[in-house]
Amino acid sequence: MLQMKKLSVALALCGAAALNATAHAADIKVGIALDLSGPFSALGAEARDGFELAIEKLGGKLGGQPAEFIRNDFGGNPEQANQLVARFLQRDGIDFFTGPIGSNAALAVGPALFAAKVPYLSANPGPSAYAGEKCNPYFFAQYQNDTYDEAAGKVANEKGYQNVVLIAPNYPAGKDHLNGFKRLYKGGVKDEIYTKLGQIDYAAEIAQIRAAKPDAVFFFLPGAMGINFVKQFVGGGLKDIPLIAPGFSADEDVIQAVGEPMLGVLNTAHWTHDLQNPANAEFVAAFRQKYAGRYPSVYAAMAYDTLMAMDAAVRDVGGKIDDREAVLKALKNPSFKSLRGEFQYGANNFPVQNYYLREVGKDAEGRITNKLVGTTLEKHQDAYVGACKM
Repeated sequence: MLQMKKLSVALALCGAAALNATAHAADIKVGIALDLSGPFSALGAEARDGFELAIEKLGGKLGGQPAEFIRNDFGGNPEQANQLVARFLQRDGIDFFTGPIGSNAALAVGPALFAAKVPYLSANPGPSAYAGEKCNPYFFAQYQNDTYDEAAGKVANEKGYQNVVLIAPNYPAGKDHLNGFKRLYKGGVKDEIYTKLGQIDYAAEIAQIRAAKPDAVFFFLPGAMGINFVKQFVGGGLKDIPLIAPGFSADEDVIQAVGEPMLGVLNTAHWTHDLQNPANAEFVAAFRQKYAGRYPSVYAAMAYDTLMAMDAAVRDVGGKIDDREAVLKALKNPSFKSLRGEFQYGANNFPVQNYYLREVGKDAEGRITNKLVGTTLEKHQDAYVGACKM
C-alpha cells in the first residue's frame, strides 16, 4: 500500500512537472516598445496597427502557442526605452523584443537585450553600427538605414540630377541616410543640411535651398518632420525643384497629411503596397478592411512581418523557445511568406533584398498614394557587412 502511495505521488509529481514544462513552453512573451508619443508618434501609430493586425491574424498565438504581447509607449526617448526594456526583462521575462522606430532607441536598448540573450527583431531601424562592427546574433533587421538611400542615389543618377541639396535630422539614422545617398550618387552635393530631431519649422532651411538652386532635393524627414517640410517647401514657391526621398519621408502618413503637393515625389523602399505576391495582397486587403480603407505604410508592413517571423520561428522550434540557439537558427532561416517577397539574411542578419522606386500618384479610386515604378536594386546587401565578425 505504501509503495502504491509513493508511486501515486511520484506520478503526480511527474505529471505536475510535465504540466509546468508545457505551460512554460507555451508562455511566450513579446515586449513591444511603441512610439505613440514623441517625435515618431505618427510612425509609431502605423507600426501599432501593423502589430495589431498580425496579432489578430495569429489569434494571439505564436507558432500555435499562447503568447502575450506586452505593449507600452516609451515616447521615442532612448532613456525611457532603456527603462522599459529593463522592466520587460526583469519583471516580464520576455522571449522576444521589437518596436522602436528610431535608431537612437535601437542602439540604446540593444546591449541589455543582447546580454539577456533575447532576440531583437527590428520593426524598423537598421543602424549602421549593428550592421558592422557591433553586429550581434540576437539582432535581426528589416533593412539597413543606408540602403533606401543608396537606391535613391541611383535614381538621382538616372534622372540626371547633377547638383543636389541633402537634408536630414541630426541623429544616427539621419547621418546613415545621407551617407547612403552619397555612396551611389555620382553628382555634386551643393549643400548638406542637418536639422533638429522633431523640427517642424523649416523657413531657414528652405531659404538655404532656394539660394543653392539645386537640380533636386533629397530629404530624409520622417513623420511630422516630412509633413511640415513638404508643405513649407511647396508653399515657399519651390515646387519646381524635384523632391526625392527614402520611402520613410514619402509614405502613407506623409501623403495623406500633405495631399496634392506630394504628387510626383520619387521615393525608394524595400516594400510597397502594390507589390505583387499573395502574402502582400492578403495583408493589404485585410489592412484596408480593418482601417477604414487606408493603405498600409512601410512601418505597418514591417511590424506585421516582424510578428510573422516570430511566429514561424516558434513553430520551427516546436515551441521550445528556451533553446536560444535553435531559435536564432530558425530566425536566420525564415520559413514565413514575407510581404516583401523572397529575401535572405546576410552574415550580419541584415536582409539581402530588392529595393523599389515608387512615385506618388493617384490610384484607380483617385486616392493619392505611392505607385510602384520598378526595381532599382536587386538582391542588395548593405555596405557594412564586411565589418561584421559574426
